[in-house]
Amino acid sequence: MTAPSLSEHSHTAANVPLRLTAQAQALAALLHRELSGRWAALPYETAARSPEPLPDYQAVPVPDDLQRRRAELIVEASDISALNAALNSGAEALVLDFDDTFAPTRANVQAAYDVLPDVVVRAAASQKALLARPRALYAVEEHLDFGGPAIAALCDLAALLSARPAQPFHLYVPKLETVAEAKFWDDALRLAEGHLNLPLNTVRVCIQIETFLAAQHADALLHALHGRAYGLNAGRWDYVFSLIKALGKVGPAAPPRRALGMDVPAMQAYAEALVRVCQRRGAQAIGGSAALAPDAADPRRALALVEADKRREAAQGFTAAWAGLPELLAAVNAGFDDPAPAPLSSEAAAQTLTRLLDLPSAGPLSPGILSDTIGLALDVFEAWYAGQGVVVRQGRIEDTATAELARAQLWQWVTVGAALESGEPLTPQRYAQERRALRPDDAPEAKLLDALVLTEACPAYFPRMAQLLAENDPTQKRSPHGL
Repeated sequence: MTAPSLSEHSHTAANVPLRLTAQAQALAALLHRELSGRWAALPYETAARSPEPLPDYQAVPVPDDLQRRRAELIVEASDISALNAALNSGAEALVLDFDDTFAPTRANVQAAYDVLPDVVVRAAASQKALLARPRALYAVEEHLDFGGPAIAALCDLAALLSARPAQPFHLYVPKLETVAEAKFWDDALRLAEGHLNLPLNTVRVCIQIETFLAAQHADALLHALHGRAYGLNAGRWDYVFSLIKALGKVGPAAPPRRALGMDVPAMQAYAEALVRVCQRRGAQAIGGSAALAPDAADPRRALALVEADKRREAAQGFTAAWAGLPELLAAVNAGFDDPAPAPLSSEAAAQTLTRLLDLPSAGPLSPGILSDTIGLALDVFEAWYAGQGVVVRQGRIEDTATAELARAQLWQWVTVGAALESGEPLTPQRYAQERRALRPDDAPEAKLLDALVLTEACPAYFPRMAQLLAENDPTQKRSPHGL
């Protein structure tokens, strides 16, 4: 069975509500009725609390269809061409993504929901395991209304679970920071299971450790979901983005992205903190996404780098990882060929925190680093407004996560007056000069980046800021597909 092309989906106006199946509509209505008030009251925390003692517990076993897979192919949920390529690939497991690689235009959300039945049928025919990453809890779906703006995570959850209730998607839970958020997800899944007449904890999840608070309290988050959680996943660029927001104005200038490889001690501490929890609790540690785009003329260098990165993860105790393209599957698989290493030794929480904060010095920022960081954010934002969640730039796959990191670095560099190679500090005026060299002031992506950088406090997430700008600024262009 062939998935339909995007041209077969209707591209309706932005103010037309999304169409859900009757089953998904009923489930989404139930979830909003029961959880909207609680969602609005979820605490927003910027500092870690002292962890409460946890009882001894173990995570649930890895689902049977994920037992032997070592590579999961992540694919943007509305990109029909990429979905077809993924379904025709040798991937043993697919991750349908509504989060970092997804631009949530109305057309994209509708296309992603509409194609779910075809994806389910074709994945079953090829015996591929199906996973999905719904949107994070901060996201609002403006094209549905359940007594107020809809909670995007609950809409995605309803569409996904209704598409295959007899054998639900395994889920990645993104951007958790607090136990309250973890319990919210657990209760949402419990309600969905009851509505679909499924036994409790049928839906299995892997928790993404991609915020600074989550890295400090991964054990507590896993415990909050331990009846259904089988693993923890490393999302390093979202994590560094969160770390920079947490450091804010108090720390020195954060290093540029190229200085934050996983061989840096602070990043090693992040990976090891996640693995230690998994080893103690019998959970699976899932590595990050291989995000290099091989040169078609000579892909060997990129593939060798991917395999080496996965061998490093395997040596730390990770057992599988994501591939951002079908061409990377073999390299990711090869990276996990070696026998499992010995468990990591224990480490005190205070020592882990010290290591997490031991970032390398930024040093004076070169004109190239400054321009490239601005350009990355602008390129991703421009594509995002046009309904494209991923861009390939300088041989790398860039998405929401890397754009969030770039704009947070820019905010922090401007806020602390990071030193430039010229000896001058980075001022708002110098930032504006560099940004204008790449985009005019009236470009939507420029307005968005300025709003994120030239502000007192670092905004939480750019997609929500884009929605607020569109609401408050009539001249701010919306996506042609209806943001």
